[in-house]
Amino acid sequence: MALREKLLDIYGRLYDAYGPQHWWPGETPFEVVVGAVLTQSAAWGNVEKALANLKAAGALSAEGLLRVPEGELARLVYPAGYYNAKARKLKAFAALLWERFGGDLDRLLATPAEELRPLLLSTHGIGPETADSILLYAAGRPVFVVDTYTRRLFGRLGIRPDRDEYAAWQSLFIQNLPRHARLFNEYHALIVEHGKTICRRTPLCARCPLLAVCAFGQATAR
Repeated sequence: MALREKLLDIYGRLYDAYGPQHWWPGETPFEVVVGAVLTQSAAWGNVEKALANLKAAGALSAEGLLRVPEGELARLVYPAGYYNAKARKLKAFAALLWERFGGDLDRLLATPAEELRPLLLSTHGIGPETADSILLYAAGRPVFVVDTYTRRLFGRLGIRPDRDEYAAWQSLFIQNLPRHARLFNEYHALIVEHGKTICRRTPLCARCPLLAVCAFGQATAR
């Protein structure tokens, strides 16, 4: 089976098992961006608490993030962990948005992807995974997001790039799947759900919907 067919087969099995995920869990594009920063090394339940704090404080906007003192912002995002670092990251993004785009997120998100991604990566605290989450989930661009769940699952499935680098992993999916934002959105969300429920650090292989195509799982489930 060609790699494209394998990836689509895995997608179909995950979709049949979990159904549509309706990701990203944010009410507005700005909330998606802030959530992408806050979810770094954090469980989503804790990110939701931090977002609720920001909403209650009227700080879930570029102007709001800039207005709130950094120490107070750190207190608001405390539930998401690494709160001092994340407060600085949010301040940096808000400064970019305000100084370059007058606080207008729609203008930023309308920037061509080949310009927007480097701009995001040049902003303090935004790495490839966070930048691509913003591009995919807030801007609707066909960019595949790679995370720990992706590396773990496809490593166990025996599907790996030549180099264990973010760009190589991303190319594996972008070059072998139809380049559609909706597909990339759903695929990544399904990978995350599967990684949280079945393909954990200690996997539950006997219950896995991918068991029929996973030699690692078949050996583990014996």
